Amino acid sequence: MCVLEQDQAANGRTAAMAGPWSAGTRFTADGGATVGGVPLTDIATRFGTPAYVIDETDLRARCRAYRAALPDAEVVYAAKAFLCRAMASWVREEGLGLDVASGGELAVAASVGFPAERIVFHGNAKTPRELAAAVEAGVGRIVVDTLAEINHLAAIVPFGRRQKVLIRVIPDIDAGAHRAIRTGGEDQKFGMSIASGAAAEAVARTLGQSSLELAGLHCHLGSQIVTPEPFERAARVMVEQLAQIRDTHGVTLPELDLGGGHGIPYLDGERGLDLESYARRVDDAVRAQAAWLGLPVPRLIIEPGRAVSGPAGLTLYRVITVKRGLSRIFVAVDGGMSDNPRPCLYGARYTARMIGRRSGAATRAATVVGHHCEAGDTLAEDVELPADIRPGDLIAVAATGAYHHSMASTYNMTGRPPVVAVASGRARLVVRREEPADLMLRDVGL
Repeated sequence: MCVLEQDQAANGRTAAMAGPWSAGTRFTADGGATVGGVPLTDIATRFGTPAYVIDETDLRARCRAYRAALPDAEVVYAAKAFLCRAMASWVREEGLGLDVASGGELAVAASVGFPAERIVFHGNAKTPRELAAAVEAGVGRIVVDTLAEINHLAAIVPFGRRQKVLIRVIPDIDAGAHRAIRTGGEDQKFGMSIASGAAAEAVARTLGQSSLELAGLHCHLGSQIVTPEPFERAARVMVEQLAQIRDTHGVTLPELDLGGGHGIPYLDGERGLDLESYARRVDDAVRAQAAWLGLPVPRLIIEPGRAVSGPAGLTLYRVITVKRGLSRIFVAVDGGMSDNPRPCLYGARYTARMIGRRSGAATRAATVVGHHCEAGDTLAEDVELPADIRPGDLIAVAATGAYHHSMASTYNMTGRPPVVAVASGRARLVVRREEPADLMLRDVGL
């Protein structure tokens, strides 16, 4: 079998440096494609389309790459990117912690016996029920996001116990690929402002609660950041805040959580955040700033999500129709915005290619659209597809392992796709397809 130059074996490259396809993806001269040694056509036949496919070997390698690049840091996977029971188990087995942002995510973690002390609970508006569940579970840290949350949390911690917390502050650093996913600047819903004094007040209030243990500070700049420089700036700002807490309260906090937001490539030729460069530069910034301010070096916590699961996933679609308009070619598939809302939300762009047969036709720019009753139901703009693409052909879309399954909906009463994990020549179902009967279970009728 002849492997083309798009082969992503990537021996010797770090996980964070790989392209939009997983390291186990192979494209062959006859038009075929495999992931982890399993033909994608076989997956489509066995599990149907659309289907999310996860390269488990690649995903595990990304977990290990983070641990190797940051051996002294605590690496906590951001579950909001992609979570199911299998994913929680992989993360646990690879020695990472888990960052959850809802009671549902916490429940998934608990269902597989994820160690509670390795869980960080996030959220800008945690409900009383969620806070109670987190305390009862004994999660390792709760990230406090509002002043009101401090008193409420302190009141529900059982007598004789102390709950570790991190305070989320706003470093006032804008970074991220789209304004909707920038969370490090002022006047957005996350965290407490340094400039307004809210962060300092949160520190004082937390230190005054005997049932709470202030372990450190937290920040998150945004998502899809591809250069280390914003993280370096955040590290310096945050270490300075740790020094101010020491000077004001006489307390040296041991932990600094710099969040995640590490970018990945979605298109051929793009590069994501270089993990080795990020690790080296952030570690240097923290150490240098701590030394200058006379602080012990805090233990770093980082929360990669997309960078772990994103390129490990792809989505398979079946072409339903091909429509040629005056100036555009529309290739409509059997999925759409219900399984990938990111193009509609953020204008996200993707790499897509036809698989399953060899075409001798020239390629032409086409727009891959979904089957939903919505004009904005677009999956990929201006992708090069064979001019003879036709109904029944398969299309694979790269880098869909993050924020696809987790953001999927049942728009138009369309069931969500299955998740198929592939490793060592074997494909297995880890999340089954949502069928009409599943949709009816919640509908109690009149």
